[in-house]
Amino acid sequence: MTPAINLAKKKKITHLVHQYKHDPRHESYGLEAVTALGKPAEQIFKTLLFCLNDEAKNLAVAVIPVKGKLNLKRAAKAAGGKKAEMANPDIAQKVTGYVLGGISPLGQKRLLPTFIHQSALEQAMICVSAGKRGLEIELSPKDLAALTRGEFSDICDD
Repeated sequence: MTPAINLAKKKKITHLVHQYKHDPRHESYGLEAVTALGKPAEQIFKTLLFCLNDEAKNLAVAVIPVKGKLNLKRAAKAAGGKKAEMANPDIAQKVTGYVLGGISPLGQKRLLPTFIHQSALEQAMICVSAGKRGLEIELSPKDLAALTRGEFSDICDD
């Protein structure tokens, strides 16, 4: 079990766990999950970390559709910052306790401000990383927001 799955169990959140064999040669963790799970891409979300105002450790989490592109200006605005940039991968791994490609918005070492793309609300259930490459957790967007204290926001380019 991962911290993400343990959190969902502890809080008695309805969820499903999906496991598949991760192919390290695949160019996109998120698109690999779409193919492996056979679910529409609109239901699979990726977790990205960004830092605010040129402060490498001032981090926030973006949960966006796998085919989406994070709009850093909108992300900064949602997080109350002036500027955002993608977080340093080493810092992201250290702060969350997860490896790249397996970073879950759930069960991170410390709770970071979390912003979930508003399109998640169009789905009854979405999948996010469960904390390992090849492991996804499926839950309702509202449960994800409750567990992460996340906000729904328009943080992607159209």
